[in-house]
Amino acid sequence: MALKKGTEIPTIDCNLVTITTLLDAQEIAIDTATKIAIAPEIDSEDAVKLIIKGVLKAQKPATDTLTGNTITLTDNVFTPEIAQILQGGTITYDAVEPEKITGYTPPVTGSAVRGEVFTLAAYTAQYNTAGEIVQYERIEYPNCKGVPVAISIEDGTFRVSEYTIKSTPATDEPPYDITYIAALPTVV
Repeated sequence: MALKKGTEIPTIDCNLVTITTLLDAQEIAIDTATKIAIAPEIDSEDAVKLIIKGVLKAQKPATDTLTGNTITLTDNVFTPEIAQILQGGTITYDAVEPEKITGYTPPVTGSAVRGEVFTLAAYTAQYNTAGEIVQYERIEYPNCKGVPVAISIEDGTFRVSEYTIKSTPATDEPPYDITYIAALPTVV
């Protein structure tokens, strides 16, 4: 049998992140994100060992079950529409300029208001040896729900928003899906 080399797909940069709500298919693009950290959520079951007089007779191995992912999205700006999808709340708009946001108020403490369920897609670029982009990798995380947004402010530093997102796939749904595309979606 011949030893086969795997397909190597080098990707770099956080080119684009999209969040698409399941309820109304609203899609928001973020092109200011600089980091996406994915941590698998794993449920572990301990090994069971049968030891008699110091001798191991049998054992059932430990098992780890992937139950979802925790996604930490680092964004260099605050996007009220993203905060509203993640945790609920109300965005207020100017009466004269309806596109201009005048404020954002999160849900009141202790309320049952939650954010929306959404799909997160992260795009990274694949370059060739000539330094040209040959395609983009799109990783899609299903059934995402936001965690209340934390805000930190520091003198002399632009605020960097960090959003925590839990992705919990439904029955028979993979924890993520990777596809390769020729170009990024157009953002209007």
